[in-house]
Amino acid sequence: MGKVTGFLEFERIEEGYKPVPERLKHYKEFVIGLDDAQSQVQAARCMDCGTPFCNSGCPVNNLIPDFNDLVYQQDWKNAWTVLDSTNNFPEFTGRICPAPCEEACTLNYNDEPVGIKSLEHAIIDRAWENGWVQPRIPRIRTGKKVAVVGSGPAGMAGAQQLARAGHDVTLFEKNDRIGGLLRYGIPDFKMEKHHIDRRVAQMQGEGVTIRAGVMVGELPKGTKITNWAKETISPEQLRKDFDAVLLTGGAEQSRDLPVPGRDLDGVHFAMEFLPQQNKINAGDKLKGQIRADGKHVIVIGGGDTGSDCVGTSNRHGAVSVTQFELMPQPPEEENKPLTWPYWPYKLRTSSSHEEGVQREFAIATKEFIGEKGRLTGLKTVRVEWKDGKMQEVPGSEETLKADLVLLAMGFVNPAATVLEGFGVDKDSRGNARATTDFQGGYATNLPKVFAAGDMRRGQSLVVWAIREGRQAARAVDEFLMGFSDLPR
Repeated sequence: MGKVTGFLEFERIEEGYKPVPERLKHYKEFVIGLDDAQSQVQAARCMDCGTPFCNSGCPVNNLIPDFNDLVYQQDWKNAWTVLDSTNNFPEFTGRICPAPCEEACTLNYNDEPVGIKSLEHAIIDRAWENGWVQPRIPRIRTGKKVAVVGSGPAGMAGAQQLARAGHDVTLFEKNDRIGGLLRYGIPDFKMEKHHIDRRVAQMQGEGVTIRAGVMVGELPKGTKITNWAKETISPEQLRKDFDAVLLTGGAEQSRDLPVPGRDLDGVHFAMEFLPQQNKINAGDKLKGQIRADGKHVIVIGGGDTGSDCVGTSNRHGAVSVTQFELMPQPPEEENKPLTWPYWPYKLRTSSSHEEGVQREFAIATKEFIGEKGRLTGLKTVRVEWKDGKMQEVPGSEETLKADLVLLAMGFVNPAATVLEGFGVDKDSRGNARATTDFQGGYATNLPKVFAAGDMRRGQSLVVWAIREGRQAARAVDEFLMGFSDLPR
């Protein structure tokens, strides 16, 4: 703890944003990070709370008071060393994590929390600027071969940890570039993809073999899951060629809305829309891109993916953007004595919302309507919740104009055919069945096959994916060697 009375003296400092008219002209990041002086003030607010709930609020268990104190002392290199000890990719979480650590901050009980996410962002950016992030090459090679299937944050974290343990790791990705949903799900204006590229270069320096454009198994016929693979490998071949296999694919099966008119041209999953723009931003050419230019856009789903659709639609030049949420509007402020230190239920307004959107709560879509096979609008009804059940409000039906509807209602499970191809047992939600136990954790029913991240837990946060990738790497290492020095 650097300054004993800091939390009494200083107000929280928020990271800044570039003006809306300026940032809508491009797909680059627009967050203005904290400078050295602002970071020091922010870190000074970390109080000697005795029990730092922020540590347990963070899925990767970052040592938050420790690096806060080091930032206050302006010891940036050691601050990075502490942060790097628990989190493989702070530049990802420092940009797109919703910061459950801040909700758990003791200061948040009756004040504004410490800006932990902004400090994490500042630490890792300085680490890259100063050349502190380098490949960590193992001194001893084990000769064991491990395949990691899926290159999102869970797969990247698992592959990196296993390579550092001395194993020969091959990271498989069905799309043309590494990163999974980080690459083709998160818009570039939230996280530019050069952050992924330099981590891939680091991992290659540590001995990870990258195989992009390779589909392991098969996707369901007629699926809308993005797949730019040019090669296919069977699960049987993978199990034959490797000593262990770690499945870390994403929960890419989008939740559908099976109402009349669903097959009209103009109704798309968010994960058809967002990856295309990212691919074009990367310099690729793509025929038939789904565009929002000059259209009335309705986004169905009030979460982060819906918000990403809002921001992308506004950058396309949509005439109007409306976002639907089935649930009632949350309160603007949570009941802290009731919810702290847990993740609270409250209204959250993203930077994309601030760029222009009409948000509608407690509304359901009854039907998509169109002419000559093309979407022209949709029919809605207001809903209310009684005794945990949704009921339509009589007389609240309405028809709204829409040229493009984007379905962003979350993801139900990973591709079932991939798990079935391996013969992995599934849980009731369609995810790979595996525990997180200290002994035998992340192991599936199939010998030498493990599962982590969305593949095991379902749709979740990037920080949970990193945690599971790290923990699964330890489980695989222990399986191969009989013990493991990797952190859990």
